[in-house]
Parts: sequence; C-alpha cells; structure tokens
Amino acid sequence: MQTSNESISIDHDKELDLHLNSQGVSPEKLFSHPVGLFVLFFTEMWERFSYYGMRAILVLFLISDLSKNGWGWPRPEALQLYAIYTGLVYFTPILGGLIADKFTGYRKAVIIGAFIMTLGHAAMALEGFSNNFFYLGLLLLIVGNGFFKPNISSIVGKLYPPISDKKDSAYAIFYMGINSGAFIGMLMCGYIGEKVGWHYGFGLAGIFMLFGMLQFYFGQKIFGVIGASVDKAKEVEKADPTVEEIPRKVRNQRLWVIAILSIFTIFFWMVFEQAGGSMTIFAKDYTLRNLTGGAATTFKWVDSILTIFPLVAVTFVLFSLARKIFKKYPATILFTLLSFAIIWVLAIWKVDRELGSVSTEVPASWFSVLNSFFIVSLAPIVSKIWETKFNPSGPVKFGFGLIFVGIGFAGLAYGGSAIPRGATSAEVSLFWLVFAYFFHTVGELCISPVGLSYVSKLAPANLVGLMFGVFFTCTAIGNYLAGATGSMIDKISSAYSISTFFLIFTIIPIVAGFIMFAISPILRKWMHGVH
Repeated sequence: MQTSNESISIDHDKELDLHLNSQGVSPEKLFSHPVGLFVLFFTEMWERFSYYGMRAILVLFLISDLSKNGWGWPRPEALQLYAIYTGLVYFTPILGGLIADKFTGYRKAVIIGAFIMTLGHAAMALEGFSNNFFYLGLLLLIVGNGFFKPNISSIVGKLYPPISDKKDSAYAIFYMGINSGAFIGMLMCGYIGEKVGWHYGFGLAGIFMLFGMLQFYFGQKIFGVIGASVDKAKEVEKADPTVEEIPRKVRNQRLWVIAILSIFTIFFWMVFEQAGGSMTIFAKDYTLRNLTGGAATTFKWVDSILTIFPLVAVTFVLFSLARKIFKKYPATILFTLLSFAIIWVLAIWKVDRELGSVSTEVPASWFSVLNSFFIVSLAPIVSKIWETKFNPSGPVKFGFGLIFVGIGFAGLAYGGSAIPRGATSAEVSLFWLVFAYFFHTVGELCISPVGLSYVSKLAPANLVGLMFGVFFTCTAIGNYLAGATGSMIDKISSAYSISTFFLIFTIIPIVAGFIMFAISPILRKWMHGVH
C-alpha cells in the first residue's frame, strides 16, 4: 500500500515536472532536483569564493603594518570601511532586482553583475600601483553584486512551482554551493594573502569570478525561459499550470511576512557578520595561534583535511552534473572542470607547504573558514530534515536561528572572561572560536537559506527580484551595523571588558528569537498555506 507521505512526494514531483515543462527547462534531475539548480550552485559557488575570499583579508590588509605591505590603519577605521563596504554590497541588490524585474530579466543581470565584479577584483589586485585601484575595486564589487545577488536567487526560486515545499530543500542545496565557495575562497585567498602577498589574494578572487560567469553564460539554455527577457517570461508564466491567481488581501499579507522576516534578519546579520570584523580581530590579537609540538601537528592535519574534504564533496557534485549535461552543455562543464583543476593544484600546494613547514602559526583568516566548513557538512542533513515531517514553519526556524547565533557569542564571552580590561592582546584557547562558529552556522542554516526560500514562495511573480532586493537591503543594514558596532570593540573593552562586548551580541539575538516565537502564529496565518 502506498503511504500518504509517498503520495505527497509523487504529487510534488508531478507538479515540478509540469512546471519545468511549461517553462521549457531541461527535465533532467540530479539528487531529485532540476539540473539547472546545480549550474546555479557552481555559479554562486565561484562568486562567493571571490566575495568571501576578498572579505577574509580586507580588514587584515588594512590593519597590517606597512612593513608587511598592509596600510597600517587603526582598527576602528578599518572596521568602519568594512561596515560601509558590506552594507553597500547588500544594499545595491534592491536596485539590481528592480532593474531585472522591469528591464533586463534575471539571466542578463547575473552576467552583467559577474562581469563587473571580475573587473572589481582585477582592480584590487593592482592596489600596489595606486591606492585608487583599491577603492575602484570596492566600488565595482558593490555595483556588480547589486546585479548578481538578487537575480541568481530569483532564478533558483523560479525553477520550482510558486509555493513548492521542495524550495526549502533546494535553497539549502544552493546554500551549500554558496558556502563551498566561501570556504575555499577564505582558505585559499586568506592563506595566499597572508603568507604570499595581499594583491595575490585579491587577484585570485577575480580569476574564479570569471570562471563562474563563463560557466553560467554557456549554460543559460538549461533554464528555458526562466530569467530570460521580461516580456517572454510573462507570456510563458501565464501558461504555467502551477501558477494561481492570488487575492489582493492574501498578496498583501504575504508581503508583510516578507517584510517582518527581513527586518529580523537585521538582528541576525548584525551579530553574525562580526565574523569579518571583531571576531577576526579577536582571532588575530586575543587567540593562541602559535602552536608547537603535538598541537602543531594536529592542526596541520586538521587543516589539510579541511582543505581537501570540501573539494572532494563538490568535485563529486560536479562529476554527477557532468554525466547529466556534458553532451548538451560542454562549455559549461569544461570551464568548471578547468576552475576545479586550478583549485586542486593550489590546494595540494598549500597542504604540502604547510605539512613541510617547521613552525605553525594559524592564520587569523583561517577561523572564518570554519563557518563554511560546517555549512558544507551540515547543509545536506538540514536539507533532508526540511523534507520530513520535522519541518517547522519559517518564523519558528528564524527564532531558533537567532537563539543559536546568540549561544555562539555566549561561548566567546565566557572564553574571553579572563582577559583584563583594556588588554590589547591575549592567548585564549582557539576552542571558543570553533564553538562560536559552529553555533553561528547552525543559526545561519535556520535563517539565510530559509529566508531565500520564503521570499521566493511568498512574493508575487512580478515582484520576486524586488522582494529579494528588500531582503538583501535588510541584510545590508545588518552588515553595516555589524561593522559599526564591531568598531567599538576597543572602546567597550577599555571601559568594561571584551567579555562584556561579546555579551551584547549574546543578548540581542536571543531576545529577538523569543519575539519571533511569540509572533509566529500570526505570521503563519498571514502566509495563507505557504509552509
């Protein structure tokens, strides 16, 4: 006898097939999802490689001494620039989403954005010739991300029927791609930037942004009319049997849910994005990073495994995709294979260099890698959980995510409790940073991919790009606040303690999480059947 769960799964699969057929999308599946999802997976992977790879060394480059080829900026000034940059990076998507909705379509916007960001990274690699290249690079990255970020997320959502339950799982897989790129980017750009030269780290980020653009460009036809010209997409959307007319009241209440979820992401990102600022400073100046004896040997092997394991996982995904689409889209696969060949060479070189080194100093940028490693490890598990009956509503997931990120900072507050008031250096066990990044990652998986999925499910079809822009604008506010509050680390540490500084970031998200639990019944009602 067929169980009800099996019936639901079959119904969902039939609904997905009808939707793909109506949109002219390639019907091939990989891991029960359209193969187009994995083309987007690798496009976003290399874009996040470039973004997080550069971000991992941005503050370190600014605060490093002139003798180490840095700019020797004071920490508050470096964190203020970090705040402005990360804030603007996530503000421009509202403009890019609007332009794509009204004029270019999603696919052209993604290509435009990727090209501009490639130029941005190239400019930053030339910072040694003139400081102006550095600032020009930041500006180009801000503009390019505005075109790229909301529109690739929109294409992911458009691959599925409007309120499909498979979207949560799809965005979790997509998020694995995001963090695979972030992981490898921070590991390689961070290592090369700190150990070889800052401009080499900046330049490496640009090379893989170019590869991401090319593999997407040559694989566009896999998406049928999704993300094509605006007029063509509208025509086919009318013929999609999975699209229903939505009453005005339902439409408006769903938009309110998007707005409220977006506002609560501000509290999350304000805390979470301390990773690129105050947590990097904590790693650099307050954490025991010079290892000897058994600890040094253990770290070398852990670092080697962390370098190789994610590459093995995403290489397996690549070869699985190649078997499905190589005959139809050879250029897409070849460019991705070329990029993987280069990154494997770099990874093996790094592992060999570190295993053969006499001294062991953990790079300050290394700790930010932990977030992405945990994402890559946990995302498949979380994706499967969201497809079972143990799948709470979006607002409840948000509440848990906020509480988890607060717990991570509680660990840092405890770990730093012995640091004297006003101290500018210490040697706290690196365990507390590992602890913090683990809980931050669990929280992120409950908020970021879930938020992307719910924006896609709740937004009216003609406003998807704009609503992603709104979502990312709130991310921008959170990022700016992260940098602005992070720049107060010296002031608060001198007046109180660094433990007090981290306690602030413990309390804020936990309180916000309980508020989200309290209002979740209202939000569920306003979602009108979207789960």
